[in-house]
Amino acid sequence: MNTRATFAAPGTHLVARGSRPSRRTLKHIGNAPGEVMTRHWAINGRFLTQKVTGVQRYVREIVQAMDHQIAAGGPLTSGLDVELVTPSGIVDPPALSAIRLRIAGEMGGSAASGHAWEQLALPRELRGGLLSLGNGGPVRHRKHIVCIHDVNTRSFPASYALPFRLLQFVMAPALGRSAARIATVSHHSAGELMRRGLCAPSKLMVAPCGHEHALRWSARHTAATRAVAGRDTIVLIGSPAPHKNMAVLLGIADRLAAEGLQLAIVGHVDQRVLRPDKAPIGAGNVHLLGRLSDDALTALLQDSLCLAFPSFVEGFGLPPLEAMTIGCPVVTSNRASMPEVCGPAALYAEPTEPDEWMECFTRLRGDETLRARLLATGRERATRFSWSRSAHAYLEAMAAMDGLATHVPRPVTVAPRDAEEVETRRLDTQLGQ
Repeated sequence: MNTRATFAAPGTHLVARGSRPSRRTLKHIGNAPGEVMTRHWAINGRFLTQKVTGVQRYVREIVQAMDHQIAAGGPLTSGLDVELVTPSGIVDPPALSAIRLRIAGEMGGSAASGHAWEQLALPRELRGGLLSLGNGGPVRHRKHIVCIHDVNTRSFPASYALPFRLLQFVMAPALGRSAARIATVSHHSAGELMRRGLCAPSKLMVAPCGHEHALRWSARHTAATRAVAGRDTIVLIGSPAPHKNMAVLLGIADRLAAEGLQLAIVGHVDQRVLRPDKAPIGAGNVHLLGRLSDDALTALLQDSLCLAFPSFVEGFGLPPLEAMTIGCPVVTSNRASMPEVCGPAALYAEPTEPDEWMECFTRLRGDETLRARLLATGRERATRFSWSRSAHAYLEAMAAMDGLATHVPRPVTVAPRDAEEVETRRLDTQLGQ
């Protein structure tokens, strides 16, 4: 078989297409001396062909945190042989020291890196467990941990194009039945998965997003961000998809202008997945900045009044966590996972009540003591969410499935429609160490 040289980031172990990794062995805990075992796991690398959104950020950070822990060694990683299996056409591979990168599964045309590769080519490359962290994975593979981030296509279908919605309506329950474990990113999402019958409680685990990546950002303004940043600027991140609820703030743009406040909107719309909201953008105090680098976003947030996050539904809500990490006050919706993430470190408003949003903004601008409290509480709150701890939870689940762990992760027992304060209290108990 012909192999082809391919690019790898510094520090990344790359195995040529079509080749197989060397075997590593360990003595099985409790087995006779000399008996050896290799624990083979693969990570679904399809995310490396996709545009980076919150889901792709999650996968990359979990993989990198897991790589650090495997390299450091420990009971959960003994004898663990892990490779990141990707289709061709990958972009910006992560620098890894213990996890190998392997391009595999030749397919032609658009199938080379899409759902067809994931369902048909990837399973042929597996000889052990599989970790799929980006909402999808091969339904035929049984030794499989899948992260389903949310059920937004069901709770807010108007935000999603019909083909994507239909795919998720089929994929989520199929994976819920076939995979050995289902992970998700919040107790809110876990409750939704159970309430809608998509996953048995005994299969569920919660592995939240983390904050550490935002600590690596450095504040660097662009000309556009410098021109709009200031203590009278409200930053809105996301897209005009209906569930993001940008309309509640665009609808009060004139009222904001009368108070000397302006909106800086960061983000874009992927027409293949999201249906854009039809809310007009006409006010002179509304600035569309498009996609920004992490460093430019950091500078904008740190020098502005607050981040506004008015979503109706989210699986987790990464932008508020990032804002809290880098030192930006948060005004957020009181729905879904947002109270679970932000706790007492944010101001809350009902997503359908414009007056509540106006009150939060004017209160925050006029009260420096409140601002200081939110900044301090936000930084503390952010430390409760860690990529390292979530990666450890996945390693625990993998070890349990291999029969090597003495501790098996407890199933999630969130009751349907739990109040957000109960979710927050449970998360505080879980992550407070």
